[in-house]
Amino acid sequence: MAGDPDSDQGKMSFFEHLAELRTRIIWSLIPALVGVLVAFRFSDQILHFVQRPLERLGLQLVQLTPTEAFWTSMKISMICGLFVAMPVILWQVWAFVAPGLHKHERRFAAPFVVIGSLLFLIGASFALFVVVPFAVTFLLNFGKRQGIQPMISVSSHVDFVIKFTLAFGFVFELPLALTMLSMMGLVTPQFLSKNRKYAILMNFIIAAVLTPTPDVLNQTLMAGPLCILYEVGILAARIFGKRRRDPVPTADVPGA
Repeated sequence: MAGDPDSDQGKMSFFEHLAELRTRIIWSLIPALVGVLVAFRFSDQILHFVQRPLERLGLQLVQLTPTEAFWTSMKISMICGLFVAMPVILWQVWAFVAPGLHKHERRFAAPFVVIGSLLFLIGASFALFVVVPFAVTFLLNFGKRQGIQPMISVSSHVDFVIKFTLAFGFVFELPLALTMLSMMGLVTPQFLSKNRKYAILMNFIIAAVLTPTPDVLNQTLMAGPLCILYEVGILAARIFGKRRRDPVPTADVPGA
């Protein structure tokens, strides 16, 4: 009997998986490096953008060490390089996962890259335009009410913004991750719905870990969208997830 091309022929050994993973990582690093070089040219404009919440409060960033400004610009360039390379990185992730899918499921490659990139950008934009200004204003005003005069270094502020931006960018990929797991048959929409209360608890735990501030308001700003994205993931899993076949009833054999 002829073998199924989607079954044994496409299987790889453990070391072949490692080699494939190494190749995907290399092809992800190359566009990221190009993005770093391009972003370094515009690092001054980017730094001016991220310090606007402080300027609204009448504050200016300070430089505490001779190398702080330079390494902060490099850090900004590396993060922006990741943003620029995100479509290629997501394509490499899909290429690594695709061999475990059926042929009719591999047609979702382009939507995976496009939707994944959009979700990451939406999450990062939500952090930059909503969460970071709110967090900076809330935290600095809280300190001022205690009589504390803020003096913020450029590296500490950029680290603060980067942590929020990356955290929100990655957590906004939740619907895509749930859809992929459902397509691979690892989870079902029924399982996700049944464990919704545990997911809500995990969302708040994840928000507490990922947000760089300990206050409840900023944690809720992440946990709230996470809960909404979880529901979107359940809906997407119902639409695109792998259908489980109902067991075929066996006829009773007389005399058995």
